[in-house]
Amino acid sequence: MLRAYIALAALGIIWGSNFIFMKWATDLISPTQTVFLRVLFGFLPLALVAWRAKVLRRDQLRHLPHFAVMSVLATTFYYYGFVAGTARLPSSIAGLLSGSIPIFAFISAFLLLRQDRPTGQMAAGVALGFIGIALSARPWEGTDGVALAGVFWMLAGTLSLGVSFVYAQRFLSPLKLPPLALATWQTGLALLTLLILTNFDGMAAITTDSRALLGVVVGLGMLGTGGAFFSYYFIIEKLGSVQASGATYIAPVVAVFIGAAVGEEITDTIILSLALILGGVVLIQTGKHSTTPASIQHQAEE
Repeated sequence: MLRAYIALAALGIIWGSNFIFMKWATDLISPTQTVFLRVLFGFLPLALVAWRAKVLRRDQLRHLPHFAVMSVLATTFYYYGFVAGTARLPSSIAGLLSGSIPIFAFISAFLLLRQDRPTGQMAAGVALGFIGIALSARPWEGTDGVALAGVFWMLAGTLSLGVSFVYAQRFLSPLKLPPLALATWQTGLALLTLLILTNFDGMAAITTDSRALLGVVVGLGMLGTGGAFFSYYFIIEKLGSVQASGATYIAPVVAVFIGAAVGEEITDTIILSLALILGGVVLIQTGKHSTTPASIQHQAEE
């Protein structure tokens, strides 16, 4: 169990650092091209390690529909939402909006797994989180405020990933497949999809900036995709979907600190928004009914 919590902390740090790498990349190439490169350089080391470990088997092909769904929910659409959002927002604001993932994971778990029936405290947590989201978006400022299209794409990405936590627990965790195999199938199918959808014209521009290139290859690809997805499935298997999404406690804090370090303006409103979103997540996580791991697994298999 200790290893699962260490992996959770590492995943939060990796996710939090991703936003500045996305920002650098989209200054040079399109969001779709950024997602393609991220998935490509995440898939290659995953596939190599999976091949050497001999965890990919022909009989796993019968689960291909589940792998395909996860490739959309937790890779292709999730990544595009975050990249498109970060391209339109300061990386600090994009990062703090990612903190709403556990809220969407909780709502999805409630609707789809019939677990974690909401208490008053959990309902307050959801409300508090959405107040934080609204405050960070500041729609009342109109064109002078935050780009609402960026906020929309970030929330679309968080919703997609939140649903993916629940889908993975409901359909993939009971299969007891190796986390490395799951991550490899998922990213491989996403890469095939992106090969069809991506316009590669002008993508070589990323090579003109070594900082952006390393950010995509190492930060977003090898660590942010390859390493993150291996950890992702391992944490879901050990801790469950809602607790696994707790990695996003750490990510927005890391993103805000990095944003400040690169010169982005961190206002009192941003700090308050971050506090409200994370406060809402804490209320959700600590307000649930006492449920044993065994009963959660039984509900997930119903």
